[in-house]
Amino acid sequence: METLVTKKVSIVLRPCPDNIRNVIMAKERILQKAHELFMRYGVRSVSMDDIAAQLGMSKKTLYQFYTDKEELVDAVLSVFLEGNRKQCLADRQRSENAIHEVLLAFDMMQEMFANMNPSMVFELEKYHPAVSKKIQHHKQVFMYQVIKQNLERGIQEELYRPEINIDILTRFRIESMMLAFNTEVFPNNRTHFVGIQEQILEHFLYGLATIKGQKLIQKYKQQQKNLNDGVKQ
Repeated sequence: METLVTKKVSIVLRPCPDNIRNVIMAKERILQKAHELFMRYGVRSVSMDDIAAQLGMSKKTLYQFYTDKEELVDAVLSVFLEGNRKQCLADRQRSENAIHEVLLAFDMMQEMFANMNPSMVFELEKYHPAVSKKIQHHKQVFMYQVIKQNLERGIQEELYRPEINIDILTRFRIESMMLAFNTEVFPNNRTHFVGIQEQILEHFLYGLATIKGQKLIQKYKQQQKNLNDGVKQ
């Protein structure tokens, strides 16, 4: 008899699958819209009211899913960083060589940052320091390993110069990627962000490359130019 009662209670208390699905879908919808608005306008200028209005829901409903803006910013960034991790690892798997891996990563970055407000990084540091620490951890742990392993791979493939200091150039690459976000160094970075990143990357690659590597860079650049010309036509 006790077993039957236990079973009945467990059935009553079990969450309804449809309710769970609806909650997940609602949270994903909120995250997607918040990400879109943060990327376009920056974090500080987008309020919870703005997000709720864009979603066509009340702010009260929005707060049922995220207790405050800090939690929402944290959730958006967590999804963004996880997507970045997965894409970096996928690019490594499908790349032909170390240089190709770097160029695939740059293509991903172009898609991610094409419509990004560069002030977002500064605003996270100033107004959401706890969230910003996740970016620092991502840079210092995950990105450090990805770039370090790419440099080691490039040396093995004889595409990068063997005498380079891997630790120094790994750290240099991480910081040079962040340089484009600095509005004091690049005042017009919002309109030229991708172009700035492209110039910094090209300078970095040519500084690393052997003659064999430089020829490969030129080959990939020509392939990209042909592809772009084909799209324009």
